[in-house]
Amino acid sequence: MTEPRLTPDLPRAGIIPADQALPGRAGPLATTATHFVTGRPIDVAVPEGMEEVFFGMGCFWGVERLFWQTFGVWHTAVGYAGGHTPNPTYEEVCSGATGHAEIARVVFDPQQLALADLLKVFWEGHDPTQGMRQGNDRGSQYRSVIHVTSPDQLREAEASRARYQAALAAQGRGMITTEINGAGPFYLAEDYHQQYLAKNPDGYCGLDGTGVVCPIGLGATAS
Repeated sequence: MTEPRLTPDLPRAGIIPADQALPGRAGPLATTATHFVTGRPIDVAVPEGMEEVFFGMGCFWGVERLFWQTFGVWHTAVGYAGGHTPNPTYEEVCSGATGHAEIARVVFDPQQLALADLLKVFWEGHDPTQGMRQGNDRGSQYRSVIHVTSPDQLREAEASRARYQAALAAQGRGMITTEINGAGPFYLAEDYHQQYLAKNPDGYCGLDGTGVVCPIGLGATAS
């Protein structure tokens, strides 16, 4: 696993400093034991030959569904990461006083789904230029982030960001604000958040992309 780090051009403006964050708690929150869609343990280990990566794209209900519906994704779960408070609650994260983002854990089979194609799903699935919000959802918990788990993932994520920035710029769009960091602690969210849109098919989903094609993966070219 890579050491957590910020890309040098993305200061954490708008994120509460560690010395002002809520203290959290020593033990994990109660959550579901199994994945509502697959039946696998919610905190399952990464199988040999598979990889994991963590994405923040706004409200994690829609984010998780986007990825569990993606061919080659083996497991998903939602939680909190990127901040300071250990084992935070949803209410604490929404207060902005933890520094965490709403995150989807994604375990995928690289024999079925290349990381480039998974990153394409990420970039096209939301608007990564919005800073501390996603659409009408405002706050540091809704920021766009990628937390990687290997140096190769870091290099590929940063390269894909550069390519997508060029595609956005060609369409007159703004600068990407997505943080790309090494993965740190990931805290599973409460039971009712896990696979929320499978349990509540008509529930809220705030995902909305830019309409600009990401020129990586699946042979896509910029539109």
